[in-house]
Amino acid sequence: MVRNFFIVSGLILAITGSQNAMAAKYKVIDVVDGGSISGKVFYPGQVPAPVVFKIAKDNDVCGSGNRSIDYVRVNSGRLTDVVVYLDKVKQGKAFDDSQRDATILQQGCKFQPFTQIMHNDNNVAIVNEDPVLHNIHTYEIIGKAKKTVMNISQPDKGTINKKVKLKRGVAMKIECDAHEFMHGFIFVAKNPYYAQVAEDGTYSIDNIPAGSYKVMAFHGTLGTQKGKATVSAGATQTVDFSFKK
Repeated sequence: MVRNFFIVSGLILAITGSQNAMAAKYKVIDVVDGGSISGKVFYPGQVPAPVVFKIAKDNDVCGSGNRSIDYVRVNSGRLTDVVVYLDKVKQGKAFDDSQRDATILQQGCKFQPFTQIMHNDNNVAIVNEDPVLHNIHTYEIIGKAKKTVMNISQPDKGTINKKVKLKRGVAMKIECDAHEFMHGFIFVAKNPYYAQVAEDGTYSIDNIPAGSYKVMAFHGTLGTQKGKATVSAGATQTVDFSFKK
């Protein structure tokens, strides 16, 4: 009887877990008279200097001298390289297919672009256009911790395709183990309610079903800021963020 009890309990837990997983999956619906959230992202403090790396190898391809990585880019007090998103949205508009996948382009020993967006459980194309070895190492960013997602050696020119599925984090840090001066970030969207801020630090997210939401702003170096908004049908809410080092 005890053994049967544990078997039945295990089956119930398995079924419940499966149902919870299905319930957690984002559902596309027709959004009628959706609202929007917009705002600005500020950096009011002193802007940190770029991090400077010495280019010590593969100079014929990577260049010579130093490479400056501007991790915190600020224009007139407005912070760029930020993605603002709504957290844990269960249903709403369809995803933007143009940002479904990502490309890690290695050209001149640089990752281009520095910050980009892709959708979770989709593909990233790892493109080596340099005649030197690169070793792509991507990390899921989980708070202040990092967990390896991919670690791929790419000695020749060409493209390698990989699927990315993050369980806890919303972004990946990209590095090259062969060149310490190569860095970048990919935001991995788990619902379609996100926006990469413009160069002037502004953003807008539209077609949101009426309701209350957690609004998050992610920056690869400075972390995440939190906000909240209650969206009414057809109305616009303003949520601004302010980052500091």
